[in-house]
Amino acid sequence: MLGRLNHVAIAVKDAEKAAKIYGVGFNAEISAPVSLPDHGVITVFVTLPNTKIEFVQPLGETSPIAKFLERNADGGIHHVCYEVPDIIEARDRLIKEGARVLGDGTPKIGAHGKPVLFFHPKDFSGALVEIEQA
Repeated sequence: MLGRLNHVAIAVKDAEKAAKIYGVGFNAEISAPVSLPDHGVITVFVTLPNTKIEFVQPLGETSPIAKFLERNADGGIHHVCYEVPDIIEARDRLIKEGARVLGDGTPKIGAHGKPVLFFHPKDFSGALVEIEQA
C-alpha cells in the first residue's frame, strides 16, 4: 500500500542556503541541518502543510549527491519519497514485480529516524524513488 508523499528531495551544493528562501519568502518552517554519514548527505527540510521539501547536499566526495551535482551543476530534483505501512512487505512486493532496490536491500535509518530504501529510477519512469516506513 502506497502512502502519502513524504517529501521531494532537491540536490544542492548548500542545503541551508537553498532552504533559506522558503523561510524568508514563505515563512515556512526550516529544520536545522542534519548530517547522515550512512547516506553521505546533509539534509535540511522545509515543512509545508501537505508534505516536505528535502534539500540534500553532499557529505564528502564519495556522496551520491556529489556525483549527481557533477552531472547537474545547478542541482535539481533528486528523488521522491513515499510512506509505506510496512517497508519489508513493500520491498518484497516491488522486487517481485521487477523493481531493483539500490544497495543490499536492507533498510537504513533515514533523516526522520525511520527505515528507508531506494529503488532504481529505470524501474519508475526515470524517477529515483525512496520508500519510508510510516
